[in-house]
Amino acid sequence: MRFERISARLMHIYFRFARPMTLGVRAIVADSENRILLVRHTYVSGWHLPGGGVEAGESMLEALAREVEEEGAVRMRAPAILHGMFFNRSASPRDHVAVYLVRDFEVLGVRAPDHEIAEAGFFPRHAMPDGVTRATLARLAEALDGAPTDAFW
Repeated sequence: MRFERISARLMHIYFRFARPMTLGVRAIVADSENRILLVRHTYVSGWHLPGGGVEAGESMLEALAREVEEEGAVRMRAPAILHGMFFNRSASPRDHVAVYLVRDFEVLGVRAPDHEIAEAGFFPRHAMPDGVTRATLARLAEALDGAPTDAFW
């Protein structure tokens, strides 16, 4: 039994370095009027769904709740619904993003700009600001309009 545990642990260590994968989460935060929370980062162009990386020891839902609160000043009141998993090959050959739909939340206040987030706000679904990324528009069309789901970010 002890050998099996050691063997399993060694395999996990090997795969961590031999096949590293990054995992991120993004949220479609939509209010009752279908206004969508978008963020504009300081380090990359365009408007995006709030989200970020899943840290070691953190579940995807924990990461989602943390990122939505950090980036958008929004607290989830109920579990989010998984929309899908997407391969973000433009970021790296090992990057995957889980997208969730968040409908039950509270706004904690206005998100002040800082070193990471230049701007955050809710926008009408069919009146998005200039510069919304292609991937953001695709995920919104899939989750809210019934468009076919693409496996790629």
